[in-house]
Amino acid sequence: MPHVLIPPAIAAGIADGSVTLAFRRWDRPRMRPGSTQRTGAGVVRIDTVEEVDPGTLTEDDAARAGARSLAELRRLLDRRDGASVYRMELSFAGADPRVELRERADLSDTDRHAIDARLARMDAAAATPWTREVLRLIAERPGVRAPDLAASLGRETLPFKRDVRKLKELGLTESLAVGYRISPRGRAYLG
Repeated sequence: MPHVLIPPAIAAGIADGSVTLAFRRWDRPRMRPGSTQRTGAGVVRIDTVEEVDPGTLTEDDAARAGARSLAELRRLLDRRDGASVYRMELSFAGADPRVELRERADLSDTDRHAIDARLARMDAAAATPWTREVLRLIAERPGVRAPDLAASLGRETLPFKRDVRKLKELGLTESLAVGYRISPRGRAYLG
């Protein structure tokens, strides 16, 4: 799933149907029709992607993209010169499946073995095993900033955050406004 930053207010608008377009300046299309993007409001589907002449944009386009005016939309697009403007039609594809997964605290033996196997693969692929250490650290220090958690392990912040995202994919952790916490599924697994 390619990454396209969708601000929280725009994601909420896509979820409630008030935002149905997005415009981006790219040197080439970075999303394809049918691709999806997870956001804080749920999963967004990219329905169409087409290059457009920015001179043809309208007030309606701006409103459908969540901008206050066409002038605001143009200002946002003009922050990056030289690249083409792409118009994407968007729709809400549903809740983020990780949310449901992390709430599932009734782990069967099969679930537990599957998590064990995934963590073992992650540890085997790393220079140093890290999965259980990071899970325990987050359980002990919920809401602590990622740079502080990473430093306590002698790690760089960005690789640490990538690793936590892998745990989030398994439903074991969740992001907070600041830091992380162990999800109900993660607590059941550690318990």
